[in-house]
Amino acid sequence: MSPGSLLLIGVVVVVVMAWIFWPEKGLLSLLIKMRMNTLKVQLEDALKFLFDCEYKNVPCGLHTVAGNLHISSNKAATILDRLQEMGLIEPRNETYQLTDAGKSYALRIIRVHRIWEKYLADETSMDHKEWHNAADLKEHQLSTEAAEKIAGQIGNPVFDPHGDPIPTASGDLPIHLGVNLSALKEGDAGRISHIEDEPGYIYEQLMALGLYPGMQVYIMDVSAGKITFAAQGEEIVLTPLFASAITVEKLQEAVHVNNKYELLSSLEIGEKAEVIGISPNCRGQQRRRLLDLGIVPGTIVTAEIKSASGDPVGYRIMGATIGIRKKQAGFIFINKKIAQV
Repeated sequence: MSPGSLLLIGVVVVVVMAWIFWPEKGLLSLLIKMRMNTLKVQLEDALKFLFDCEYKNVPCGLHTVAGNLHISSNKAATILDRLQEMGLIEPRNETYQLTDAGKSYALRIIRVHRIWEKYLADETSMDHKEWHNAADLKEHQLSTEAAEKIAGQIGNPVFDPHGDPIPTASGDLPIHLGVNLSALKEGDAGRISHIEDEPGYIYEQLMALGLYPGMQVYIMDVSAGKITFAAQGEEIVLTPLFASAITVEKLQEAVHVNNKYELLSSLEIGEKAEVIGISPNCRGQQRRRLLDLGIVPGTIVTAEIKSASGDPVGYRIMGATIGIRKKQAGFIFINKKIAQV
């Protein structure tokens, strides 16, 4: 082999070795960082889950942690051992309990997560199905300082869009109140205080039913396989699994729970109605646009014309004809009877 070939091979070897072992920017360094980032995410996710269990007074052991993180029991054991070494948790019989340092750490992560969800809900047009996953990523990336700046920009909210309380900057959190909807009995009334956003397929179906924090419910029937309740005049049937994703505060009596609101999307051409309000499920830029168009309680709206495809529909609002798509019209509560008087 010629000296030139040997030199070329040597240069290639040096370049490859440099690419692999270069400090901070080399392949090995990047792989180590990726592994550390993955480990950091798993540690923080485990802390969040352990805190949630304690907050709701639910026992939490090795297998429940493994199931929540979607990892093997062996990997979960490694994560829990690491958290113990860091002084963030301590074993208690067959379960684990957060130390004061662990609670403080978990609350910081939870605060960032819920602030970001609130920001996405109120300040962007992102679909509600995407809030949780986006916040799951951001909670591991956003600094405490950046989170506090965002919180200030959106008015230092107290609750996230799912009804969960947002920990204060000093780490205070209200005592967990309420029970699962599945725990109520026939004849009980309650107000939804929280809708669990995991697993996603359950959350999406509950949202599709129009349920939201603040809505009142009245239990009509409870059997082994289903729970029937009234909410805004609608009769809704859920399995115990789906009902357990809803937290309610029990009420002494139901108020307006049987009032059924019609939707703007049900208005036929030529009909008019009075706006009662906008569903709490309509948030952010969508809600602001509707408010800017004059969709406020007391406004009279008339359905004037349909587009060729039937969507959007042109509505007469405060002297102007405005096109509103069926999806947005489905968020607007109306009363036809008042408008016809």
